[in-house]
Amino acid sequence: MNSSETSPRPATPKTTHLGLRSYEDGVWCLDSGYFRDSFDAVHLIEDNGELAVIDAGTQYSVPRILQAIESLGLTPDDVRYILLTHVHLDHAGGAGLLADHCPRAKVVVHPRGVRHLIDPSKLWQAVCQVYTQEVAERDYGGMVPIQPTRIIEGTETLTLRLGSRQIHFWDAPGHALHHVFIVDEGSNAIFTGDTFGISYRELDSPQGAFTFITSSPSQFDPETHRASVTRVMQAKPKAVYLTHYSELRQVEAAGEALLEQIDGYAALASQHHHRDQGRAQAIMADLQDLLFNQIKAHGSPVTEDELKTLLALDLRLNADGLVCWLDRVRAGS
Repeated sequence: MNSSETSPRPATPKTTHLGLRSYEDGVWCLDSGYFRDSFDAVHLIEDNGELAVIDAGTQYSVPRILQAIESLGLTPDDVRYILLTHVHLDHAGGAGLLADHCPRAKVVVHPRGVRHLIDPSKLWQAVCQVYTQEVAERDYGGMVPIQPTRIIEGTETLTLRLGSRQIHFWDAPGHALHHVFIVDEGSNAIFTGDTFGISYRELDSPQGAFTFITSSPSQFDPETHRASVTRVMQAKPKAVYLTHYSELRQVEAAGEALLEQIDGYAALASQHHHRDQGRAQAIMADLQDLLFNQIKAHGSPVTEDELKTLLALDLRLNADGLVCWLDRVRAGS
């Protein structure tokens, strides 16, 4: 892939009444409607009348996706692929229902995620245990199983053709073992799910986007996470597209910040390694100090109270994920 670190940013992309935003090279972003505005993105690639949907949001996102397809002058029959970066429900919860509406589409997922799409019962039960069934149904709506014949394993060697372009898959552990990067030659971009971090538009400043690592449960691993981030940086794409939230052009600068953060997360968590009580709360307090100081230094135009609201979910999930990592380290020692 070719570098565009010094390339000028294109004109502000157009946004439709649906919140469907057009970038260059056939890439579109749709707000999935999950949690809050500009939190969870569904991306679409269009090439010569063929569509790929990248991440499917929750089941409640599916009507939005179908409306977006119609607004592009296409139909569900034009969807060739539903490409999943990983099987967390804000990315894959809507995949089965969307596949039911798109009869010609194949669903592509990391080999470790295949069984959860064929039979989502264990994954759904785990979500219900964490959030309660009432909250899980309210936020995600459930999961529809997908027939095995409609699933393609997104292995490291897989290349797909969409219209005139090729799409490749890279194994991308660090955030989750069932995570892939989706590399689109047509836009010289990589769709990075959660492994290249999170970048909320509220945190943008004159310095550009602020990006931070997500260590949410339960498979955060500093070593493999560093390798995945480094691989993106070495590829020098023109842009990366994050599920939370969408286009990021300053890839090199973001990657350097993420590598530093991975080390910072591991170091602050390790300070509480031998603590038996209150580890998550202590880690969350340290994470808040770390991120708030970095965001302030970045010049983001948000108050501390606004940050507490904006990052409340991330801080809790990241702390819980670091506890999971510490437990694995402890078990291996």
